[in-house]
Amino acid sequence: MPRHKKDGLNKLIEFKNVSKSYDNGTKALDDVNIKIEQGEFVFIVGDSGAGKSTLLKIMMREEVATTGTVVIKNRLLNTMKKRDIPYFRRHLGIVFQDFRLIPNMTVYDNVAFAMRVIGAKEKKISKRVPYVLGLVGLAEKSKALPNQLSGGEQQRVALARAIVNNADIIIADEPTGNVDAKRSYEIVEMLNKINATGTTVIMVTHSEELVRRFGRRVITIQDGRIKSDDVSREKIVAESALPPDLNLSSRRAIREADEFIRNYKPESERKKSGGESDE
Repeated sequence: MPRHKKDGLNKLIEFKNVSKSYDNGTKALDDVNIKIEQGEFVFIVGDSGAGKSTLLKIMMREEVATTGTVVIKNRLLNTMKKRDIPYFRRHLGIVFQDFRLIPNMTVYDNVAFAMRVIGAKEKKISKRVPYVLGLVGLAEKSKALPNQLSGGEQQRVALARAIVNNADIIIADEPTGNVDAKRSYEIVEMLNKINATGTTVIMVTHSEELVRRFGRRVITIQDGRIKSDDVSREKIVAESALPPDLNLSSRRAIREADEFIRNYKPESERKKSGGESDE
C-alpha cells in the first residue's frame, strides 16, 4: 500500500483543508484541519448534522474527501485503492452507532468474525473471544442472537468486536448511546484504560457529563467546521469521587479490566516485540 511521504508523518491522523460535499448539494465538512497524535483520547462533539459522522466515515474510508487530504498511519486515504481498504481497516477497531451486528450469527461468532477476517487461528479465537465477552459483561450471552439482546447488550457486543483484535486506533460512534449511566461509565473507563496502553481512541458523544468527567481533548464541530479544539489534562471530577454505582461494577470487574489492559497491545507494539502478526 502506498505511503504518504509529505507533511504530517509524525501524526497518526491528519486532516488538511478537508471538505466533503454530497451529490445532493449538502456540504458536510468545510475546510477541516485536525492533527491527532498516537495515544491521544479525543471526544468529538456537536449537534446532530454537524458533520461528526462524516468525519468518522472519512477516517474509516467509507467516504472520500471532496477536497483536501487525509493521512492515517502515513497512508493517504484520498487515493487508496479499494483492494487496500480491508488491510487498512485491520488497524481500526470500530464501534458503530447502529451496531452492524450480523443477525444470523451468535454473539460469540459476531466477535469471532472480526478475528477470522484477518486470518486469526481458531485456537487463538477460542481463547480471546470468551475473555473479551467476559470483560463487557456478556459471557452468559455468547450463544444468543442479536435480536435476543437489548440495545445496550448489542452495543457491548459491538465494543467487544472493536477491541478483540488489539487495534491501534479505536473509533467509537456514540458507544454509550443505548446504555444506562452505570454502563456508560464502564464502557468509557475501559476505553480510557485501553488508551493508557498507547492506543488512540476517538469517540463521538452527545454526553456532556462523560466529556466533563473524563476531561480529555474535545473537538467541537459546528456546521461542518471546527468550532473549537480544547485539550484538558485533568478530569473535572476525580474517579475516586464517583458514586459507587457509577464505578466498575465490582472488584472482580476491576481485576479483569486491569488484566485485560496488561495483555492489551496495539498491533504496532505486537509487531515491534516480534509477536504474532495476523497479516
